[in-house]
Amino acid sequence: MASSKEYVDFILEQCEGLTARAMMGEYVLYYGGKVVGGVYDNRLLVKPTPSAKKRMPNAPMELPYEGAKKMFLVENMEDKAFLQSLLAAIAEELPTPKRGRK
Repeated sequence: MASSKEYVDFILEQCEGLTARAMMGEYVLYYGGKVVGGVYDNRLLVKPTPSAKKRMPNAPMELPYEGAKKMFLVENMEDKAFLQSLLAAIAEELPTPKRGRK
């Protein structure tokens, strides 16, 4: 099942600086130019970094799609301050993406 545009728009409204890119019916989420997670089957999943584990110690780990690595399911999406700090911390821990060839 593909994620709905309305759900993605809600997530984007919750967090300033977050952007989404559609990919095969789902959405990859970027914060500060880094992939921090995605929306899969109308579920917000984020990369399992140490700061994500610290902020969500009891969060379930779920597969975004068959063959992928498990990610943390974010269930507290209504708290804008929490979501903003979570995504900022995840992005801070991730390496800067390498530029592709032109």
